[in-house]
Amino acid sequence: MIRTKTSLAVSAVAALAPKLAVSAQAPPGTQKVLAANSTSELLRNVEQVRADDNKKFDDRRKEFDAISADAQKNAKMQEAQKTRDDLDKASKKLQDTYSANELKINQLNGQLRDKAMALGLTELFGLARQVSNDVSSILQQSLITTQFPPAQGQQSRDEFLRTFSASRQTPTAADLQRVWTEIQREMTASGQVAKYQATVVQPGGEPQKTEVIRIGPFTAISGGKFLSYLPTLRTFEVLPRQLPSSFMSIASRFSAATSGYAEAVVDSARGVLTGLYVERPTFAERIKLGQEVGYVIITVGILGALAFIFQLIHLVLVRLAVSNQLKNLDRPSASNPLGRVLLAFKGDKTRIEDDADVAELRITEAVLKEVPKLERFQAFLRLAVAAGPLLGLIGTVWGMILTFQSINESGSSDPKLMATGIGQAMIATVLGLGIAIPLLFAGALLSTLSKAVVQILDEQSAGMLAESIEKQHHA
Repeated sequence: MIRTKTSLAVSAVAALAPKLAVSAQAPPGTQKVLAANSTSELLRNVEQVRADDNKKFDDRRKEFDAISADAQKNAKMQEAQKTRDDLDKASKKLQDTYSANELKINQLNGQLRDKAMALGLTELFGLARQVSNDVSSILQQSLITTQFPPAQGQQSRDEFLRTFSASRQTPTAADLQRVWTEIQREMTASGQVAKYQATVVQPGGEPQKTEVIRIGPFTAISGGKFLSYLPTLRTFEVLPRQLPSSFMSIASRFSAATSGYAEAVVDSARGVLTGLYVERPTFAERIKLGQEVGYVIITVGILGALAFIFQLIHLVLVRLAVSNQLKNLDRPSASNPLGRVLLAFKGDKTRIEDDADVAELRITEAVLKEVPKLERFQAFLRLAVAAGPLLGLIGTVWGMILTFQSINESGSSDPKLMATGIGQAMIATVLGLGIAIPLLFAGALLSTLSKAVVQILDEQSAGMLAESIEKQHHA
């Protein structure tokens, strides 16, 4: 069997050999197959022929695709040119229409102006624009604007009036009607107290929708606190520093009122006076402006006040004790000055009172022992009264030095640069007089009380001396 198959294969190759030889002699441009001497070489030749055929097929397909792409590009180019020509025609047509409409509009405006002049409306429109310009600045600063916000897509009140006043076109009936409405609304709301929801910027900086009570165009209150109006933002802001407590209590009562008449705080200057109250420095800030001299003056004043209070309480108690002792002269007590004076004269029962001069000296000694306690701190108060204005004068001079120094450094007399030095000068003077005047009255009061007690001691000692002399004469 093996021999038979081999012979069949050889015969097949032998049969193909003439064909391969013919193919090798084919004319140029046709497929060529080289003669093969073996089956392996025949296989390689067949694979080479197949590769050549595939390459030629790919080349022809690329050539065909290139031809198709060029045709497609040409078609698109023609289509784009056609579209451009159509758009040019439409643009030219619209441009002609626009020019015709513009000419027609100018013609109609001319006719409208002629009719307006014929009817005498030109002066009316000019007056309306002038009034709108004047009122727009008022509405911009008016807090009533927060109660009437513009509708969606519509200008605010002041912007509309400003645009209306600057417009050169003939106003329409709707524009004139809104001008009249806005002016009338401002006039009506200026005499009303309204409560509504509005945006309020809190001290932390966050906006919050809250209830606002508006008193005409003058004052706004929210939650018992006064508000300031921000025209640029068209919203309210809680004042960083509120008004004095008396005004705050009025605002709280007014916020809680529901009917009838209620007391309220009205800023007729529309926020200017409120701003001045807010910017007014507190008592602590004024003291801080006095700097070191002010602190020294206050220290002297506090020491004087403490000494006065202490001695005043002591003298009042002494005066009460002396008054009680006057009612019981036969039973002297060592708890009060009069009792101690009586004991100094009558305390020793074994001592013989035979010399009036000695008795007088003993009584005088007892009274003099009590006087220093009664006149305690009065010398210090007199010193504080004298030192207060002098310390204030030092602060005044120092403040003026700072003022002249700021003028010299800046080269101009700007009031803001001079304010610090002048403020320090004035506050030092005020503090000096502020402690001198009260301590002057305090020292006078202590002196009066002490002299009254000393007077009682002198009277009683003189009486005891007279009694002693009288007894000696009778003896």
